[in-house]
Amino acid sequence: MLELINQLDGFDPRGNIKVLMATNRPDTLDPALIRPGRLDRKIEFALPDLAGRAHILKIHAKQMSVERDIRYDLLARLCPNSTGAEIRSVCTEAGMFAIRARRKVATEKDFLEAINKVIKGYAKFSATPRYLTHN
Repeated sequence: MLELINQLDGFDPRGNIKVLMATNRPDTLDPALIRPGRLDRKIEFALPDLAGRAHILKIHAKQMSVERDIRYDLLARLCPNSTGAEIRSVCTEAGMFAIRARRKVATEKDFLEAINKVIKGYAKFSATPRYLTHN
């Protein structure tokens, strides 16, 4: 951490060096790192809305063998405040449920079970208050 701060402070302010950083837990960043002068801009990406979650589900399901009549809007409603990575985990887990049932095609029921395992089940073990309040 100290080395990172030293490197950031060592750049010429008029130089043409850009440093990009990313985190999904900004609340855990050291205050010394985010003080004025070190990071000029902070760009926040909100969690996907209902349409965004449905679109993310469709993107990941496109790579899978799934039934044609899956209601992605319904599945997206069951994943409130979920990140794209969590939705990807739901799709992966739905595929695993289909494989365990020795089927070549994932069904809507597989997705529902995956949501219960990944989204709802994660709330039981997460120390993050966001999961505890919304799920």
